[in-house]
Parts: sequence; C-alpha cells; structure tokens
Amino acid sequence: MLIAADKFKGSLTAVQIAEHVTAGLRRGAPGGAGAVSVEALPVADGGDGTVDAAVAAGFERREARVTGPLGDPVTAAYALRGEVAVVEMAEASGLRHLPEGLFAPLAATTYGSGELLRAALDAGARTVVFGVGGSATTDGGAGMLAALGARLLDAAGEPVGPGGGALRDLATADLSGLDPRLADTEIVLASDVDNPLTGPKGAAAVYGPQKGATMADVVLLDGALAHFAEVLERSVGPRAAEYAQAPGAGAAGGIGYGALIGLGAAFRPGIEVMLDVLGFAPALERADLVITGEGSLDEQTLHGKAPAGVAAAARARGVEVVAVCGRLALPEAALAGAGISRAYPLTALEPDPARCIAEAGPLLERAAEQLAADFLS
Repeated sequence: MLIAADKFKGSLTAVQIAEHVTAGLRRGAPGGAGAVSVEALPVADGGDGTVDAAVAAGFERREARVTGPLGDPVTAAYALRGEVAVVEMAEASGLRHLPEGLFAPLAATTYGSGELLRAALDAGARTVVFGVGGSATTDGGAGMLAALGARLLDAAGEPVGPGGGALRDLATADLSGLDPRLADTEIVLASDVDNPLTGPKGAAAVYGPQKGATMADVVLLDGALAHFAEVLERSVGPRAAEYAQAPGAGAAGGIGYGALIGLGAAFRPGIEVMLDVLGFAPALERADLVITGEGSLDEQTLHGKAPAGVAAAARARGVEVVAVCGRLALPEAALAGAGISRAYPLTALEPDPARCIAEAGPLLERAAEQLAADFLS
C-alpha cells in the first residue's frame, strides 16, 4: 500500500497523516502488522506543506532569514537536493506569518519570497520548483521582483511602497537588474490554480477576501494590478499583457505573474510537478493500492488538488485508489469520476467537526484499520 496524501489543513501534516495511516493499517491487517507492506510518500500541490513533502522524500531542509509579509524578519525553509530546490512562497510570504485576526491586504509584500529564491540560487540551485499558495499578499509578485533586483519606481524616482495597494503609484519598471543567474535557471511555477492576474476571476477578486480585503479593497487591488501590467508593458513589451491573462498569473495574489514575466517561469499544475519531484512514478510501480486524501474532499478537490492528481496518475497505471479525509462533500459518482473508488471520512466516526480536528490522529488510525479490513481480508 502506498500512502500519498496531502495535509489535513489545521490538523495534521502530510507526514503525520502517513504515520497515522500506517499505524492503523498495520493494526487492522487481518494477518498482523507483517502482513502488509506500506510505503509513505507525503505529497503537496505547491501550497502549504510543499517543503515538508520534499524533505520527507529525501531533500535537505535549508533555512534563511527573510522579510515577512508585514516587513518583519521571519525564518523560512526551502528544500534542496543537488541542483534542484523546492521553494514554497508561503514559507516567506504566507498567511501563517500574520498575527491571528490581522490581515494586510493592501500592504503585505512578497519581498521575502524573492529573498528565499535568492537563497536557493546562492545554494547552487539551477532548477527551482516554486510552489505558490497560502499567501498573505496581493502584490503581483512586485516585492519578489524588487528583492531580486528589479527597480519599481514612483513618479519621483523612489521605490514604490510594499504591497499591492502601492502599485497604484508605480510610474516606471525596470527588470534589467534582475539577478543574472535567473537566466540560467529553470523555474517551474507550481500552483493548483490557473486564474489570470486581473478581472472577475483574477487574484484580487477571487482570493482577496480570504486575505481580509473588503469589496473596496478588491476594486483597488484589481486596478493596481492592471496598472502594474500596463507599466510593465511599456518596459518589456506586449508579453506583459499576454502573461497577465496566462494560466497561473493570478496564483498567490499574482506572484504567478511576477514569476512568469520576470523569472521566465513555466506554469505547471502543482501536484503534477510535485509528483515528479517526489518520485511518485517509481513508488507507484511497487503499489497494489494507493491511499490519498486531504482535509476536505469537495468540489475544489476535483480542480487540481493533490488527491485528484494522485488518482489520475494511479488510474493511468491501473492502480486502485482510495482516500481518507476529514469530511466528504462529494457524491459517490464524483469520487469515481476522479478515480477514487472509496473514501473514509473521519466524520463517519465522529460527527462533531471540532472533535474531528482535535482527535484527527486517533480517528485516522481507526479509519485506516477499517480500510485494512476492507482491502486485506
């Protein structure tokens, strides 16, 4: 059995899920613990937990002190193996770095994400998987670009302030000073969303409210991001407008746009990239059954989330897939359409959501025991 599950957000990491499922499988195996062979490959789709998944797969964990989304220093991790780095923007610029209940939709900056990318380059990375998601920011990646050498100036020739709101004051953009190592580095933009930069499906409209943006803030940020693209078009030409509408440009508050236009990144669905990086294909060759999952199996799962990506890859190889989850909000037909034959939600064991979250580990072991009884008897 191959366990390839994402985190249960706010409850268990992907590594902890693998540990609890393994314990439950071994306890529930009809022939005893020795009757089942279990391999764990924690996965992520580019958002929170991406670095942890890479470390669990054998990458080395590295840390750097960078600028947090509010300007305070934070410690951010990235993963390195040889010349391949996995950089998670949420480590530097994520909501996790904001005090509880405090949002800064107009002022939060991705400057630290640029510093984290530079740390990976300093460590010798020549291929960077840049996982984006869980951001506190809506600045189009402007802070990231500034940290890597871009000059983004107002009408007085001064650097514009931090955050998406300050982009209204942008007068000129010069990307010629970007770190020259970027030209020789393959950068893969790994994201589970394919939104454009602006408009009704753009970064501000869709994700701004999750970061504390009011409706007025959303309008302001969308206009500021459109202005950012217009100024860049004067600097780098028509491709600036083309990239603004490209899939992934609106990811993580528009940092996808900054990566596409400034870093030469190529967009790929996050789970596809991470499965390649983590070595899922050879692990799948050894598997008779794949166990995937995440906190909530719902409509979003079907649109680029880790369980759907795992199931698609396994189905292509003819390997059956089941899922564990905190809650199940998909009908059986939708699960089957995604390639998942059965799901084991914790709410079937404990209907109280609060207790489900608090006792997720033991409940997950019980679910895995049932799974073992169903598939190993």
